[in-house]
Amino acid sequence: MFAVIKTGGRQYRVVPDDVLEIGKIAGNVGTIVQLGEVLLVGGDEPVLGMPMVAGASVAAEVLQHKRGPKVISFKKRRRKNSKRKRGYRDEITVLRITEILTNDNKPTIGPRPKREKPVVVAPVDGDDDDAPETTAKKKAPAKKPVAKAAAKPRAKPDAKKPAAKKDSANKAAAKTDKK
Repeated sequence: MFAVIKTGGRQYRVVPDDVLEIGKIAGNVGTIVQLGEVLLVGGDEPVLGMPMVAGASVAAEVLQHKRGPKVISFKKRRRKNSKRKRGYRDEITVLRITEILTNDNKPTIGPRPKREKPVVVAPVDGDDDDAPETTAKKKAPAKKPVAKAAAKPRAKPDAKKPAAKKDSANKAAAKTDKK
């Protein structure tokens, strides 16, 4: 059995256990909401609404509320030195369809229980070799970058030039002594 629903100005074809993203609707995470605007109920005998199917609704569980991808609106007018850049993100509700209801029925399926994370308990005595280790190793703190002022001072290039002049003077003196 499937249904075509209308919400937020859009139409969606849904079947039980479908997960879909729609525009934001009221409802807390983990609750069941009823979507009443059903345009078509399909199955063995399809029922087409004029414009809505009387007594039909779709029950869905709210999984989360989030924001959609960023949309950028950029407008420019040539040769007018005029630009405008604006952006927005849509508010989205993620739903899981639980059941399709007809004849003004109420939802019978409640929200699914949340999975609990398994908790590993460390043994009290350190003698048990069969128990897995649950102690986590701590990472060493990250090293901070060395500031440029604290770095080793470099030799100035000016300090080397006088030494070079002295060497050339010594060579010149040595040449005159040999003659």
